[in-house]
This record gives sequence, structure tokens and C-alpha cells, in this order.
Amino acid sequence: MDRLFHNKSHLKNYLHLHFLVFIAGFTAILGELISITAIPLVWFRMVMASILMFLYIKLAKVKIRIKPKSILKLSIAGVIIAAHWICFFGAIDEANISIALAMFSTGAFFASFIEPIVYKRKIIWYEIIFGIIVIIGIFIITQSEIKYLKGIILGIVSAFFSSLFAVLNGNFLKQHTATVISFYEFLSGVFFISLYLIFFTDGFSLEFFNLSKLDFIYLFILASVCTAYAFIASIYVMKLISPYTVVLTYNLEPIYGILMAIILFPEKEIMSNSFYYGAIVIIVTVLLNGILKNSKKLKSKYS
Repeated sequence: MDRLFHNKSHLKNYLHLHFLVFIAGFTAILGELISITAIPLVWFRMVMASILMFLYIKLAKVKIRIKPKSILKLSIAGVIIAAHWICFFGAIDEANISIALAMFSTGAFFASFIEPIVYKRKIIWYEIIFGIIVIIGIFIITQSEIKYLKGIILGIVSAFFSSLFAVLNGNFLKQHTATVISFYEFLSGVFFISLYLIFFTDGFSLEFFNLSKLDFIYLFILASVCTAYAFIASIYVMKLISPYTVVLTYNLEPIYGILMAIILFPEKEIMSNSFYYGAIVIIVTVLLNGILKNSKKLKSKYS
């Protein structure tokens, strides 16, 4: 009986994890549905997420007081995650969801070079090989979808910022709770995007806040379900499921997102065969990288 309960509980957690990955892929769908451009989109997302996170902090009575030096570090990370989201949604605007997600998959390639610098470790030989294969995948996509070159570049830059953010956050988690980290990162993202809007655009005009009802609804779903909830729930799931399973499952995000995009926006998202060949090369390489990395960690842990 206990074993049956354990199996049911494990299945429930695993399904919850896949639901979170589905939500991550759905973020790109919302990016397509929301009519405003990338920068104001990210500003509204981070403002709403900050408010929701603050309410969670108050309800859960989480202590958020940290040293000024730590706030500065988290602020830099906040700018990086804001830049990642701006480039990601910009890639959707300039190309489409499929291009943005395929390029987002290259993040593992960037992480293989960022991690050795931050954690001061040697570059692993197979990461170089996988990096070359990823570049070949990008080349295949670029050759067939050259009209989306600007979106491809924005997607690659988005993946770089995402990897840099993930590596930095890995260090921050050693000192602070994930809730505190995200709260300060969201606030700093809002602050720096606000500075950009004030000094380099028309600022916060009435038109800026003139959102359609649908845009407001989609933005609220993006900030609440796809940001605040997904963040809190992912921390909960990671406590119950092995990091190996979590990492590999999250690598399925581009597959879920691209499939949803083809179903919902067939006229815009159905691409050439070469695109799918390139995307498969990138995604399979990312999955193999995750399998090798985590199997090495497990061997060193139990040896």
C-alpha cells in the first residue's frame, strides 16, 4: 500500500513538472498573442510579477532584508533576465515562435563556456563537440530561413543572456532563498527598463498604459501563471524530483512550444523541412549534453 501511494505521489509530481514545462513553452504563445512590443511587454510582466511576488512574501512572511552588496549583484542579474526576455519576445516579433524557441535551445552551448569561467573549471571535451554540432544546426536553420535573420540573432542573444543568468543564479542560491533572489531581480529589471523608457523613448505616455482588455488578460497570465506561479512551483518540484529529471524535462520546452505554435498559428509557424532538421539537431544535442552531464554527476556522487 505504501509503495502504491509512493508511486502515485511520484507520478503526480512528474506530471506537475511536465505541466510547468508546458507553461514555459506557453510563454512564447503569449508573446505572439500580446500586441505590444517586447520592451513594454517585459516591463508590464516584471511589474505584475513583482507585485504578485511581494504579496506572496507578505503572506508567507519571507524575510527579504539583505546586504547592499547582494542587492547590487541581484540587480545586475535582474537586468540580464530583463534583456533575455526582451530579446526573446523581440525574436518572436521579428520572426516567429519556432525560430525564437529553436534559438533559445542554444543556451546549453553558451552555458558550457560560461560555467567554466564563473566556476573556474576546465571545459569538458564533449561540450566543444556539442557546441560545434549546435552551430551546424543554427547554420542549417539560417540557410533555409535567412528572411528571419534578425529574429535568429535576437534568439541567440536571448539564449546567451538566459545561460548567463542561470549560471549567476546558481551562485546566488548558495547565499539567498530563491524568493528573495527573484523579488530583487524583478524590481531591478523594472527599474532599469523604466530608465530606458524615460531617457530613450517617449516615456510613460497615456498610450503606453492604453492596453486592450485581451492584452491585459494575456499579460496577467504571463506574470502570474508563467512567472510567479511557475517560479514558486518549480522550486517545490525540485525538492521532490531529482535535478537530473528536472533539467532533462525542461529541455523539452522548445518541443512543446513549437508544437503548440504549429497547432495555434499554422499559417505563420509551419516552416521549411531544413528548419526542422536544424531544430532537431540542436534539441537532440542539448538533450545528450544534459544526459552526459547528469550521469557524470551521479557517478561522482555515488563512487
